Amino acid sequence: MDSSQTSSCESDLKQVMKSEECAWTNFRNTSHSVRILQGLQFLLKNEALCDIKFKTDDGCITFGHKNVLMAASPYFHAMFSNYFNENKNDFVSLRKLDSNVLQLLIDYIYTGEILVTKKNVQVLLPAANYLQLDFVTNACVDFLQKQLDVSNCLDIRVFADLHNCTELLSSSETFIKKKFLDVVKGDEFLFLSSEDVIKIISYNDLAVTFEEKVFESVIKWVNHDLDLRKDFLPDLMEHVRLPLINLDTLFTISEEPLLNTNPKCKDYLFEAVSFNLRIAIPQTIRCKPRQFGGSQKVILMFKFSCLSPKCTTEWYDLATKIRKNGPEINDCHKNARFVVIRNQWVFALGGVNQSVSLLNLSSQSHCWVPMTDMLVVRRIFGVCVLDDCIYVVGGSDGLSACNSVEVFDISKQKWRMVSSMLIARRSLGVGVLNNCLYAVGGANSVFMLKSVERYDLRLDEWTPVPEMSVCRSGPGIAVLDGVMYVIGGFDGLVNLKSAEIYRPDDEVWTSISDMHVPRRWPDGLLYVIGGDSEEIIEPIVQTVEIYDPRTNTWTMDKMSSPGLHIFGGVAVDRPPHVITNENTI
Repeated sequence: MDSSQTSSCESDLKQVMKSEECAWTNFRNTSHSVRILQGLQFLLKNEALCDIKFKTDDGCITFGHKNVLMAASPYFHAMFSNYFNENKNDFVSLRKLDSNVLQLLIDYIYTGEILVTKKNVQVLLPAANYLQLDFVTNACVDFLQKQLDVSNCLDIRVFADLHNCTELLSSSETFIKKKFLDVVKGDEFLFLSSEDVIKIISYNDLAVTFEEKVFESVIKWVNHDLDLRKDFLPDLMEHVRLPLINLDTLFTISEEPLLNTNPKCKDYLFEAVSFNLRIAIPQTIRCKPRQFGGSQKVILMFKFSCLSPKCTTEWYDLATKIRKNGPEINDCHKNARFVVIRNQWVFALGGVNQSVSLLNLSSQSHCWVPMTDMLVVRRIFGVCVLDDCIYVVGGSDGLSACNSVEVFDISKQKWRMVSSMLIARRSLGVGVLNNCLYAVGGANSVFMLKSVERYDLRLDEWTPVPEMSVCRSGPGIAVLDGVMYVIGGFDGLVNLKSAEIYRPDDEVWTSISDMHVPRRWPDGLLYVIGGDSEEIIEPIVQTVEIYDPRTNTWTMDKMSSPGLHIFGGVAVDRPPHVITNENTI
């Protein structure tokens, strides 16, 4: 190329460089870090430029480069920054580490790879913790999680607790809860400390369908070394939920000599028997069902047939569409009301007379049992739960609406009267919001009502609040996220599909989307179940609607059964074995 051509090329290049279309470009060498690591590995292998040596208790020497180790480990960074700046030492004794494990971890720093095995994981994890190599620690945790089985889960739990591995501890505890019945069969369980046994049987989500299995595991553990362990029995029995065991099994348990010779254990037995006989309802964790398998909700639906005097019930899982027959109620029909207390006891009130029935969801034998009758004969009343007390509000004595209110305290199992409402109401809705009771709509002896009043239990006093937009007799009431929902009802001419909400801070009512179907006496917590329709051929609505407050929309689900009419329902946590894949009706 002659000088004229060279000058021309340089001129063209200057023009290109002046263009704003190609101001700059960033180039990245994706293999650069790999090649650097390979170069460092070569230096380490040949002990080239190494400026630090580690000596372990077995006398072995391991080499390294301070700057590489500092960049990879906060432990080494602190060591070399604080100590060697003053002493310039190139030799360190590491007494807490095995030489083979130390070499593995040094190699990891230079390669980014670590081999975890059953043989080295128990020493590798604490060493990685010590040197603050989080990736290796997490790799060991992941490895041990995959090795969990009934033969080693107890040991892994102790190991995780010892080395403060919260994720591994949580995984092992979850496995123990899920496989408890298999875990207690192994010898490892027999060698646990009393504190560890108490911790395990105290889990609220322990996967045991029958609480007597927990009792049996405790007796088995105590008998393994009776002389040394019998004094621990009261502390252990405190965490066995004997009240959840049926009476027949309790009588068998009461014959256990270890219990009969211990006053505290005898007290626990008496508590359990009293609970089953409904002599008392103690306020203890022992009376609360274990919540294993998640918090899946099911609906207990109440149905009646014109051909039978009994009310039938049915369990229904909205997620899976699986259904199962529930226990029948003798003294109950369409006008009964239902409430749930502590997600454990379902009460059916009135309907025929003043009768009250109870279904204990924690009991193994699901059956309805009679409770203390209400004080006042009333129909089409409102009912709710506040502070573990059932409030029965208003209703009709058969001739006219009433304004009286009575309360049932489950701890005392007695009814008492409280202040009456300002207005007599029947077919009213009742809800609890911010620890106050609201009586909503209904009807007096002449007119449908849209008025609302609020009860303050501290003052035993009723006060009026702003009224609804329309009259509603027989509305459904639900409370969610500090807002009260009033759904459907009857305005004196037609059943309503409209709904509105009340916010107590603003004391205003706001309309929300209409349901698909007009209905009166819908039931459920934003699961609107059944109710009366306006159809002559099908007077009972055989559907459920679910409201999503995030989207302000309703969705439909069909839940009819031939010859049966839905007239109520309550949502509860799924009791053990109520809904399984084999229970589809």
